[in-house]
Amino acid sequence: MKPVVRFAPSSTGRLHVGNVRTALINWLFVRAFEDGKFVLRIDDTDTVRSTRAFEDGIREDLTWLGLTWDSTFNQSDRFDLYDAAAVRLKKTGRLYPCYETAEELDRQRKLQRMQNKPPTYNRAALNLTQEQKEAYRREGRLPHWRFRLSGRIVTWTDCVRGEQSVNTGSLSDPVLVRGDGSYLYTLPSVVDDIEAGITHVVRGEDHVANSGAQIEIFRALSDHLPNFAHVPLLVGKDGAVLSKRLGSLSIHQLREDGMEALAVCSLLARIGTSDPVDAQLSTDALVKEFAFSKIGRAPARFDEDELVLVNARLLHRTPYSVVKDRLDTLGVSGGEGFWNLIRANIERLPDTATWSTAIFAPMAGQIDDADREFCRAAAECLPATIGDDTWSSWTAELRQTTGREGGRLFMPLRKALTGRRRGPEMAAVLSLLGPERAKGRLHGEAA
Repeated sequence: MKPVVRFAPSSTGRLHVGNVRTALINWLFVRAFEDGKFVLRIDDTDTVRSTRAFEDGIREDLTWLGLTWDSTFNQSDRFDLYDAAAVRLKKTGRLYPCYETAEELDRQRKLQRMQNKPPTYNRAALNLTQEQKEAYRREGRLPHWRFRLSGRIVTWTDCVRGEQSVNTGSLSDPVLVRGDGSYLYTLPSVVDDIEAGITHVVRGEDHVANSGAQIEIFRALSDHLPNFAHVPLLVGKDGAVLSKRLGSLSIHQLREDGMEALAVCSLLARIGTSDPVDAQLSTDALVKEFAFSKIGRAPARFDEDELVLVNARLLHRTPYSVVKDRLDTLGVSGGEGFWNLIRANIERLPDTATWSTAIFAPMAGQIDDADREFCRAAAECLPATIGDDTWSSWTAELRQTTGREGGRLFMPLRKALTGRRRGPEMAAVLSLLGPERAKGRLHGEAA
């Protein structure tokens, strides 16, 4: 079977780590197959809140993450298909009109709770006579349309959760069409999955109950029925389910904050699974190691601090050729030698600019009053030519002439030469600084 999956974001907001994890799981699964297909479906039937700017942002974020799609379409271009499906369901009696107002439905649910009954729709509309329907229309009431469930138990084998069953007799008949004629999510989604030949519907576990009703709609419209995989929801480090309107965790914001696309993918692909979280230099390894069987049943916890750690580990392993153009854009000079020297000391790529300034820009290092004489003496005995072994021979001479050891010897030199207490290996830093710049900084000058 040629696997076909879809990612179906609504263009009413920015993508965030929660829905991107769903996209990533779909993408990793299907990319393991040579003939697999990843479909991007823009759910924009909500014409009031959907915008082209959000749609463009979705495509931009997925492209940045490397989650390429094989085909794409907008639901707003397909209302004729949904209309035709609604007509078919009406003709078979599976889609029926209801005239209750929101207030009447609310009173019905409250009464059912008082009677210790489940608050499901009582199907009173099925008993309306034609005269009663006409009377409602004369009042100006527009019907909403519900799908009549069978009341039977629907079962399927979930790719993540195993054997699942939903008793549709315990559910309200779902509303598929609003009173104004607009569609809710369910019918367009089923129609599109049939038309696009979706073989696997991979989504959050909050849709498990919906799947029972959707399977009946699939069967009412077609012989096509996809497999289902319901993954645990993504929660924040405080345990709360993430919302797509949490701007700080939007993919756009993470990109602005200097996170690497592969770091985001590396973390989202592994949290909530039996595989350890680690930084990957390409998505190929993530594809190779992905399996639905590795996904646990507990919510996956997303921690921004963990993402920073993964981002740092990724950069520490990244070769210069991968980041060269981006370093040029940042105005960072120094070439491959500079990158190899400082990459183990950064968390985000923009951090390289700080190290570029520390090494190449004119600056005065930090010299404590108690260390000024020592730094001047160090400048005087610094060789005119700096080689690979200069740092070790130079500090050995200083140790002998000043009697300083350990931190008292090395820390004042590091602070004077870089302005920092921590950083890259000083032998390489000294080589990049060169003798004149190093001497100037040891004298407390902006060099």
